[in-house]
Amino acid sequence: MPNYFVDMFNQAVSRGMETAKMETARNWFSTQTTNVRRVEPRTVIQKSRNDLMSTVFIGQMFLFMYDAKTKDTLLYFDRFPLIFPFRKVQDGFYGINMHYLPYMLRAKLMDALYDTINNDKKDQTTRLRISYNILNSAARFRYFEPCVKRYLNIQVQSRFLYVDPNQWETALFLPLERFVGATKAQVWKDSRKKIGV
Repeated sequence: MPNYFVDMFNQAVSRGMETAKMETARNWFSTQTTNVRRVEPRTVIQKSRNDLMSTVFIGQMFLFMYDAKTKDTLLYFDRFPLIFPFRKVQDGFYGINMHYLPYMLRAKLMDALYDTINNDKKDQTTRLRISYNILNSAARFRYFEPCVKRYLNIQVQSRFLYVDPNQWETALFLPLERFVGATKAQVWKDSRKKIGV
């Protein structure tokens, strides 16, 4: 399914608005949070106790709260990263934070990433088979570059909300990004410039 996520995004737009997918996303979270008018990542994490984990696993999707250690020198950072971790290091991990891309580019990157999936079960055994070398070696992954971030364990401010593979597409289009230091429009503009689109 090489264009699954892009096609899904285009269908939502052709039906009149990208908010069609947003509404589906809000409905998905309605069982986990009482505030569906404005999805708050903090509330989602706190109310999703059954899906909270103390660590991340490579190739699976997670949402969590984060406070960047170098926030005073960073132009901006995301307080609620939505990531696919791809490498663990002694004091943390590297991940692809999908929030750094506008929705259409998220869909394009997800289509490329979906080609690396290890099985079609869409359960806890399902994960992406990714590494920096894999991402950097193929043009189809070119949208990943502005999304690669390093996260320090001591700066993580919540447990990790595991996103079931059945819900990746929903979480992908949720407006959960909370950038500190810039608007999402500015972040997305910078990301587009970095990847040349």
